[in-house]
Amino acid sequence: MDVVDWLLDSDPAIRWQVMRDLTDAPEEQVAAERARVASEGWGARLLALQRQNGQWDAGIPTFTSTAAANWWQSLPPDRQGTLFPEWTSTTWSLMLLRAFGLDPASAGARHAVRLVREHCRWEHAGESFFLGEVEPCINGRTVAIGAYFGEDVEPIVARLLGEQMSDGGWNCEQENGSTRGSFHTTIDVLEGLLEYERAVGSVRDVTAARLRGHEYLLERRMLRRL
Repeated sequence: MDVVDWLLDSDPAIRWQVMRDLTDAPEEQVAAERARVASEGWGARLLALQRQNGQWDAGIPTFTSTAAANWWQSLPPDRQGTLFPEWTSTTWSLMLLRAFGLDPASAGARHAVRLVREHCRWEHAGESFFLGEVEPCINGRTVAIGAYFGEDVEPIVARLLGEQMSDGGWNCEQENGSTRGSFHTTIDVLEGLLEYERAVGSVRDVTAARLRGHEYLLERRMLRRL
């Protein structure tokens, strides 16, 4: 079994992307395989785990301080589970569904996104999910999710453009005095802006901000501080 065959012998979330990128499969076959993400395997399982309040994980996150834990416990239910617990909450679940390539037009995707739009609010200050919150890393992910699933995220994009730092990067610690971009935050924002332009087409200011962000990373050879 060669590598492509091994990849094809897997979940629909992997299989359809392998068919698209590594084989000569006709577009209709790729589309048919992609459609299975909503009804089979990882995608279907993740969709089934969403609760009626729009959130996914109902667990209690682990915090490094009692004060933080008490803060989270004090939040109303619609603000618990949006970002925390990390990796299994609503934000991370939507990121996974996007990575799986769940068709945004599928009934499963529309239902899941509607529940999030109507019910889910950020832990930070109760902002509606697709309005974002204050940290650019979180907002970058939200733009990527929202743009992919057809939600209006233009206000978050405008905020991110205004928060680009002089070195071309972004940093969640800027509000606390940081004057240098962060690799992690910058990559989150760039992925969001790229998904936004995929959805709406090229936007001059967004493209310019992305290119400045690329230069920020390239000047540091993807790993070094200056």
